[in-house]
Amino acid sequence: MSEDFIGRFEDYLKTEKKVSENTLLSYLRDVRQLAAFLEGEGTELACAAAEQLAAFLKKLKSQGRSAGTQARAAASCKCFYDFLVRAGELPENPAQGLTVARQKRKLPEILTSREVELLLEQPDGGDMKSLRDKAMLELLYATGCRVTELVGMNVEDVNLPAGLALFRGGGKERAVPVYDAALRAVETYLEKVRPAMLVDEDEEALFLNMNGERMTRQGFWKLLKTYQQKAGIKKDVTPHTLRHSFAAHLLSGGADLRSIQEMLGHADVSSTQIYARLVKKQLKDVYKKAHPRA
Repeated sequence: MSEDFIGRFEDYLKTEKKVSENTLLSYLRDVRQLAAFLEGEGTELACAAAEQLAAFLKKLKSQGRSAGTQARAAASCKCFYDFLVRAGELPENPAQGLTVARQKRKLPEILTSREVELLLEQPDGGDMKSLRDKAMLELLYATGCRVTELVGMNVEDVNLPAGLALFRGGGKERAVPVYDAALRAVETYLEKVRPAMLVDEDEEALFLNMNGERMTRQGFWKLLKTYQQKAGIKKDVTPHTLRHSFAAHLLSGGADLRSIQEMLGHADVSSTQIYARLVKKQLKDVYKKAHPRA
């Protein structure tokens, strides 16, 4: 019975909520963990009481799960039982009152402009892999897109004459400007590399691996780590580090939050405001280091 409800919940998330792939997987994983917990309590998933749901979150905390993981699990529970109420399976949502202590949001780590330059300079060869990797790194920093969006791009999603990249997800799409150096890198890749990598003429993926298939998140992660080491960057560089750096550098350069929000694809500007805090912190750090009386 639980799997039936979870299957219907999955359809609801895909068709009605139109959540991202990452959110979908996270919510389903949380609900399955809840179902396993309730099974140990001798309770069906659809029959849980508020006290049992609170106990589930308490167990996550006792296991050392982060406040963020606990908060997401609470959101997953609320969404699942809200779905059951909407479907007429329950009269009210037992998860409605679930609360998790608010976590202090940690400021993301970003790269300096020089560190970004060093990273982008690493794929410096004329071979196919270097030219492809150069195009991917440049496009990631040029647009601030998520790595899932980058590897999910199709050839038609880059408009070289217009200087735009198109990203789709959650039933929405956004067009983001691309600077000239990134456009040239993508154009070189499309002209000299992709045709040679292509195995299946029907393949639509923009970025291919050496087997002619769509590049994966894991594949891109590995190449990014390789170039981080070559660049001698000590920070823990992830694809999201470049997304954070993109936003912080734009804000430092005078871009407004609403424009950055639109380019990042944030549904709420509050998600973008963290970069304003980050830039203010950097200014304070510079002030303390540079002012003779600080």
